Amino acid sequence: MPSGDVLVLVGEDGRVVEWGRPAERLFGCSAEEAVGRPLGTLLHRIAAGAGTHRAEFPGEVAVRIEPVLRGSSVQWRVLTAGDPALSEQDVAILRTVFAHTPMELLVLDRALRVVRASAAFGTARGARAGSPLGRHFTEVYDLHGPEEEADVARRVLESGEPVLNRLVHGAGSPDRRACRVRSVCYFRLEDSRGEVLGLVASAVDVTDREKAQGRLDLIERVRTRMGHVPNVGLVCQELVDAVVPALADTAVVELVDDVVRGEEPPKVPVHPDVPLRRAAFRGRLPAYPVGEVRPLPPGTPFSAVLSEPRARLVPIDEHAPWLAADPARADAIRGSGAHSLIVAPLALRDQALGVVHFYRHQNREPFDQDDVTAASAVCAHAALCIENARRYMREWIIASTLQRRLLPGQPGGRPTVEVSRLHHPGPEGGGAWSDAIPLPGARTALVVGDVAGQGIVAAITMGLVRTALHTLAALDLPPDELLARLSETAARLAAASAALPQLGREPLDIGCAIAVYDPVELTCTVARAGLPEPVAVLPDGTSATLSVPAGPLLSGQDDAPFPTTTVELPPGSTLAMATTSFAERFLAPSAPLRPLLDGAGTRPLADVSGAIGSAFAGPEEGDESAMLLARTKALPSDQVLTCALPPGAEAAPIARAAARRQLAAWGVAEETAFTTEVIVSEFVGNAVRYGAPPLQLRLVLEQMLTCEVSDTAAGAPHVRHARTVDESGRGLFIVARLADQWGVRYRAQGKTVWAQQPIEPRGGP
Repeated sequence: MPSGDVLVLVGEDGRVVEWGRPAERLFGCSAEEAVGRPLGTLLHRIAAGAGTHRAEFPGEVAVRIEPVLRGSSVQWRVLTAGDPALSEQDVAILRTVFAHTPMELLVLDRALRVVRASAAFGTARGARAGSPLGRHFTEVYDLHGPEEEADVARRVLESGEPVLNRLVHGAGSPDRRACRVRSVCYFRLEDSRGEVLGLVASAVDVTDREKAQGRLDLIERVRTRMGHVPNVGLVCQELVDAVVPALADTAVVELVDDVVRGEEPPKVPVHPDVPLRRAAFRGRLPAYPVGEVRPLPPGTPFSAVLSEPRARLVPIDEHAPWLAADPARADAIRGSGAHSLIVAPLALRDQALGVVHFYRHQNREPFDQDDVTAASAVCAHAALCIENARRYMREWIIASTLQRRLLPGQPGGRPTVEVSRLHHPGPEGGGAWSDAIPLPGARTALVVGDVAGQGIVAAITMGLVRTALHTLAALDLPPDELLARLSETAARLAAASAALPQLGREPLDIGCAIAVYDPVELTCTVARAGLPEPVAVLPDGTSATLSVPAGPLLSGQDDAPFPTTTVELPPGSTLAMATTSFAERFLAPSAPLRPLLDGAGTRPLADVSGAIGSAFAGPEEGDESAMLLARTKALPSDQVLTCALPPGAEAAPIARAAARRQLAAWGVAEETAFTTEVIVSEFVGNAVRYGAPPLQLRLVLEQMLTCEVSDTAAGAPHVRHARTVDESGRGLFIVARLADQWGVRYRAQGKTVWAQQPIEPRGGP
C-alpha cells in the first residue's frame, strides 16, 4: 500500500468521521458500516471477522497518526506509513531533530496553523506563552508585520517555491522594548502523491549577529560619509543624522564654543566655566535650542565626560541626583520617555572638543556595552572630522579676512568712466580680483586678475601682485610693458615660494588682463595674459568680442611678448572683462548668459551688474571669480587744451601764454597757475633742446590738473643733481618738487612728459 494514503479520520469523541477506500480494502469494512461508530469497537469487530468484505491487504501494515484542526476541534487522521522499517527510521530522525536541534521548527497545515513544534520553540525568546498547537503561526510570535509574513507563507504554499533566510523582526520582551530578529525559511510540505499538506517553517535567532553587523555598518557609514564638507556645523549634523535611528532615538552634540569659532580647543580636564554650544540635534529631546551657549552644570555625566574623556552608559533613574543639577534637561528627559543614555566625549589627543548624548526611548531596549563601544568609535571619527573642519574654518576665516582687506573697496567716483565690480568668492578663498587705477591725463587702467589656487597662499599672492601692479602703474607704462614687468615680479614671487616646502608644491600661475581707456582720444588699449578676451557693448546695444592676442601667464616659463590691441570706444560703451568662470558663462559668443550682457549699453550699469550677479550666484559655482564692467564717458572738450608748438625757442613763451589763458578760464588758483607755468616752461624748454618736432602741449582738467608735452624723440629725460656752480640741469628737479607726481609715457612715435597737480579753485584756501 502506498505511503501517505488516508485510512481513517477520527473525531475528538473517538468516533470515525471519514473511512477511506484504502481502509475498506485493508479492513474489509465499508464506509457505511464504519462512519459514526467508535473506532475501538469497530476494530474489535473487524478483528472478530464481522466485516462484509474480504481484506485485500492481509498482514502487517504500518500507519501514522497526526492531528488535524477542523474548526475549533482537533481530529486525528490515520495514514499508511509504507515500509515499517523505513517508518521507524523516519520517526527516529524526526524525533531527534524536533527534540534536539537548536533551530525552531514549526509544521503548519494549509491554514497556516501550527500542528507540530520542535523543542527549541519552548525556550525561544520573543515567542508568546502557551502551546503553539492549533494557533496561527503569526500568533505564535509577536511579529512587527504579521500580515506581511502571512502573505509570504501563503505564496510559498501556492507556488511551492521556498523562501530562504528571510529576516523577520518581532518583539523580544512583554514590554516590546527588546527586538528579536530571526532568519526564517519556508518550505512547502507535500505527500507522496504531491498533495499539499502545509508548510515547514524554520527559524534561527540572529539578533546578536544583526546587532553586531548594524554597529559595523554604522561605523563604516560614518567613516565613509562624514566630514566631506569642511564645516563644523555640518559635520555635527551629519553625526546625529547617522546615529538616529540606527543607534539611538535622540542624539545631541554640544561643542566647546571656541571650537565652533575656529579657536584652539581646551585641554583635558575642561574647566567647569567653559561654555558649550549646542551644535546639532535630532530626535525628541529639545531641552535647549540649537545654537544656545551655556556651561555644563557640574555633577552631571556630561561634565564628567569632559574631565575624564571616556564613554559612559548611564541608566536614567527618576531619582538620580544628576537630574536635579540640570532641571530643564531633566524635564525634557522625563517628557520624552528616555530610559537609557550614553554620554561620549568628542576628544582628540589631550584636547576636548565637546560631548555627545545618545538617548533611547520607549519601545526600544536599553543600551549595552556593545553600544557604548560603537558610540565611542563613532565619536572618535567625528572628533577627527570636527578638528579638520575647525582647522579649515580657521584658515578660511584668515584667508577671507585677508582677502577682504587686500581687495579694493568700492570704486570711487570717476568722471570719465563708471565702474562696477563683481566678485564671487570661492569656498576656500582665492586670488581673483579687479581694479580701476587712475592714470595721468584722465585715463583709467581697468584690470582683472586671477591667482590660481585657494586659501591663504592665494590671497597673499593676490595682494602682493596687486600691490606690484599699482606700483608699476604709477610709472605710466603701456599695458604690454606693464604685464611684462608684472610677470618678472611674479617670477620672483614664484621663486621665493618654491624655497618654502609648504608653498612650493604648486606652480604660481597668474592670469591678468589690462585695458587703458583714454577719454580724450576715446580709445582703449588692451593686453592680456591668459585670461579670456574682453567684450565691448556699444551704446546701440550691439556687442563684439575684442580680438586681443593672448599672452603667456605671468611668471610662466614662456617669455613671449604681450601683444596689445587698440580700439575706439564711443562714449556710452560698456567694456566687460572677467576671469575664466565668469567669461565662460557671459563673455563667450555661445555663453548661456551672454544675452544678459547684450544690450547693456541701453541700460543703467547698476542694473546690468545686478542681473549678472544674480544669474551667476548658485551652489554649484565653486571657483573664485571676478568681473569688471566699465561704462565709458568722454572728457568734455572744454576741459582739454591742445596746442601745437614751434620747434624753436619761441615755443616756451607761446606755451606759457596759452596755459595762462586756459588756467584763467578754468578758474584755477593763482599759485597753482604759476606752478603750472613753471612746469610748462621747463617741459617745453627740454623738448626744444633735447626732443624732436613736432611739439605739442596739452592741459587736461579732471580730478587732477595734468600738463603734458609731447615730441617724437625717443630719449628719456631724467633728474640731474646739479652742483652749485652749474648753470643748468635743475629743471626736472624743480618740476619734481613742485608737481604731485611726474613721469614719461612712451608712444609708438616719441614720448610724452607729464606732471600732475591737485586742483585748487581761484580764491580757495
